[in-house]
Amino acid sequence: MVELEETFKELEKTQHEFWNVSRQTAVFMSMLIKISDVKSALEIGTSNGYSTLWIAEALTHTGGHLTTIEFWEKRQKIAVGNLTKHGLIEKVTPITGSALQILPNLDINPDFVFIDANKAEYIKYFEILKDKMKKGAILLADNVLSHKEKVKPFVDNISADPDFQCQILDLPAGMLMALKLV
Repeated sequence: MVELEETFKELEKTQHEFWNVSRQTAVFMSMLIKISDVKSALEIGTSNGYSTLWIAEALTHTGGHLTTIEFWEKRQKIAVGNLTKHGLIEKVTPITGSALQILPNLDINPDFVFIDANKAEYIKYFEILKDKMKKGAILLADNVLSHKEKVKPFVDNISADPDFQCQILDLPAGMLMALKLV
């Protein structure tokens, strides 16, 4: 893990350039994946692969697999390089393109979803995914406090949905955590 730790530290130096989650948020996600024994994870917003590495490493403990979507090809290439460097690429299916075009045709039923992409599209991601998610699935959405107005329709919608129990966590940038009840 020493080599992976070095990569984490290097990527943390570019946190603002690539809009990565904080280490505190990444560690929380990693623990949650392990505790929940996640088998099918979905990430919307790969960026340079910082959170992707944390998720993929956690999935080595659960035997799970990650599908990650990134709009920008340049960022996806960086992420794939980081995953390959650490032998985690076999845990991940990277997809490049618009999540709004990819998600409707994506044939997975995730038990873990992490959203950290176009804030105005969070509501649309949720509308596409809510029926695909398994009972007991966990959805995490970053930036719900730092981009409060942009994600308000999403937060209001998921909070009012009787099929989900939600809580906003006081992690850097604000993290919404939702549990699918049915």
